[in-house]
Amino acid sequence: QVHPVESGGGLVQPGGSLRLSCVASGGIFSFRTMAWYRQAPGKQRDLVATITNDGTTLYADSVKGRFTISRDNVKNTVNLQMNSLKPEDTAVYYCNARPILPDYWGQGTQVTVSS
Repeated sequence: QVHPVESGGGLVQPGGSLRLSCVASGGIFSFRTMAWYRQAPGKQRDLVATITNDGTTLYADSVKGRFTISRDNVKNTVNLQMNSLKPEDTAVYYCNARPILPDYWGQGTQVTVSS
């Protein structure tokens, strides 16, 4: 199976915005709940947001009101719009399904929030 490809990370100042994108293989993406996860240095990988095939979303309390997850079921992409970024949002961000597919992790995209 083809692993997901995440992009859109970078260095941004506190209060700034970034938009992450994930291109997933159709065999994995179709009809599955997809999600964004993140892992900060020295910490476990945590769930950030999920989106079902019909567009129902859920968010971690720490990002609620600041992040928006979306998906394009034709292009097999999952996006994460991140606004009002904080230093504690610094992490490598990954997309995967929900529940997680253990063999489906990509390289992730680094997000660094710093002044």
